[in-house]
Amino acid sequence: MKRYVARRLLQLIPILLGITLLSFGMMRLAGGDAVTALIENQGAAVSQDVIDQKKAALGLDKPFLVQYVSWLGGFLTGNMGDSYVSGKPVFDTFASKLPATLLLTLSSVVCTVLVAVPLGIYSATHRNRASDYIIRFGSFVGNALPNFFVALLLILVFAVWLGWLPVISSPLGQSGVNAIRPIGLVLPTATLTIAMVGKYTRQVRATVLDELGKRYVDGARSRGVPERRILYGSVLRSSMIMIVTMLALSIGDLLGGAAIVESIFQWDGVGKLAVDSIALRDYPIIQAYVAWMAVIYVVVNLVADLAYRALDPRVRMDGEGA
Repeated sequence: MKRYVARRLLQLIPILLGITLLSFGMMRLAGGDAVTALIENQGAAVSQDVIDQKKAALGLDKPFLVQYVSWLGGFLTGNMGDSYVSGKPVFDTFASKLPATLLLTLSSVVCTVLVAVPLGIYSATHRNRASDYIIRFGSFVGNALPNFFVALLLILVFAVWLGWLPVISSPLGQSGVNAIRPIGLVLPTATLTIAMVGKYTRQVRATVLDELGKRYVDGARSRGVPERRILYGSVLRSSMIMIVTMLALSIGDLLGGAAIVESIFQWDGVGKLAVDSIALRDYPIIQAYVAWMAVIYVVVNLVADLAYRALDPRVRMDGEGA
């Protein structure tokens, strides 16, 4: 097991190198730079000499590979550099936004599991009844609607028409997870949950139906085992591998920041930070975000693999004997 974990973590090295090099190159090919974008946003008229001096100070006048190697050397020693826009250390900026994204991830995943799993089980055990058709139709609609449309629809109903909930998650001029009002968590969480519930409910229903059709269920019924015990003691446990797989993918996406949702609700997380940084060509922030996404997906998938083993001892890790 230790060897397997160590091997998976070592795989992160070439993944990080490849992804960061690719993103570094794509940002340069996109045109523009942080200095030009910053001056355009300020609306100030600046001479070309001043722009060139600023680029030289930031190292943007150097060849592409020189810039990348310089960034990579700092990254490997724990120095992610300073933001081109704010001048603050990238690590501190990124770390200040992470708690808000963690909070939104936790609330969305918990709400999704609490709603989708019971709905999926109920739909499977009431197959082809009216309630099953209603749940399937609702999950299809929820899965089909894009997040930005759901966000705007929720804002229109609950913020504009009813006036129950705020559109902005935190007061203007304030940032950080401490500035987020608890009531401001409702709409972003609901937006993410609706889409995930639609997807999870359909998958849970399909998996439970597949398990209910297997021979061990027929055998348990013939022995007089109560239906509830079969469902929650055996069927649901066997279905957990699929649920864990979906959770791993969802958590990876959410920890990367639901960029559209965070931007719409002005949620001060890493997703909104990435969107703002891309608009301003703030390369150090973007590179930190890309590296974070790579690490998250490797680590989350590793945790999911270990969870498979805990849920089903028959699952073997690579390199384990048969």
